Amino acid sequence: MAGPAVTSKTEFASGAQPRSGRIVSIDALRGFDMFWIIGADEIARGLGKANESGWAQAVAAQLKHVRWEGFVFYDLIFPLFVFLLGMGIVFSLDKIIAKDGLWGAHKRIFRRFLLLFLFGALYDEGFIGLPDESPFSGVLQRLAWCYLFTSLLYCHLGRKTLAGVLFTLLLGYWLLVAFVPPPGADHVDLRSGDGPHLPLYIDEHYLPFKEAGQKSDPEGLMSTIPAVASCLLGLFAGLLLMNQQVEARKKILIFLGAGAMMVVLGYTWGWLSFPVVKRIWSSSYVLVAGGYSAILVGLFYLVVDHLGYRQWATPFIWIGVNPLTLYLLSAVVDFHDLGGRLAGGPVAGLFGTYGELWVALVGLVLIILVARFFYKKGIFLRV
Repeated sequence: MAGPAVTSKTEFASGAQPRSGRIVSIDALRGFDMFWIIGADEIARGLGKANESGWAQAVAAQLKHVRWEGFVFYDLIFPLFVFLLGMGIVFSLDKIIAKDGLWGAHKRIFRRFLLLFLFGALYDEGFIGLPDESPFSGVLQRLAWCYLFTSLLYCHLGRKTLAGVLFTLLLGYWLLVAFVPPPGADHVDLRSGDGPHLPLYIDEHYLPFKEAGQKSDPEGLMSTIPAVASCLLGLFAGLLLMNQQVEARKKILIFLGAGAMMVVLGYTWGWLSFPVVKRIWSSSYVLVAGGYSAILVGLFYLVVDHLGYRQWATPFIWIGVNPLTLYLLSAVVDFHDLGGRLAGGPVAGLFGTYGELWVALVGLVLIILVARFFYKKGIFLRV
């Protein structure tokens, strides 16, 4: 099996459309998303601990997952990445199919699926951590499944059929979860978080190698179904962005308008019958997260590509062209701990109650500098 490819940094020259056809705003948005994963969330939490004012607490609250029902900014991070993964399928697979045919595309799809899945298992301690850590659920594993199913659907189905699959996944998941009690139960409870409901039952009984006492998993088995729908939403966004017959301004308006409509529809659905819950990736959650994702795509495309304001997004681009490398590296190197070793103790003490915030900031700067180093040296991990 061929290893990950390394792409020249000249493809991402500042101020020009990359020769590879990459869209700078999407790299910047992917980097913005990863920015919160690799350390910016620690800064927000540090701010909340150091400052008891209302605005600081409000910021910190947005960087903590809700326990069950509801939606905050932190609940957007993962589905936004799934959405961008779907967009990336459009950007890459058309070229592969044109060059190598469907057989070549299938080999690439399964190779990437296996690599993402194995990287995810290793990130989560793999089989060393058994039986306390399951190698079958996790962030990269979910991305792998979403990539596999969405790519195969894209290879073999037309756009109208894909739209039908999207609606079927969302509506079918709703009907199963909201109206079908799990075995041994006579009702469904989706408001409390303790069940009974089918995603909880299936994870409790069929998720391999659960942690001791674990009943469910946020990247569990059944919730992978609507996660594929999130990826399909991104795929349709990618199709729109690559459509040369639609002018840029109209694309932006579609992203913003359709995104707002999905957010309203998702919250309405959640209020009526299917709560907005990240942990089971409810269909209403798919629409809310997909709507916000589409809005962000529209805004980044407007500012970075259409208006050409790119300088401010440079650190995000450094991160966004190398997300897998930085994500895996963060499992090996604890940059927050390294920030504490370099700027903690008496140095952090100089900042008083803001010492923890200072340490988090130093840790984030360190990983951004690593991202810059990879970018300048042309080191990009591709699977």
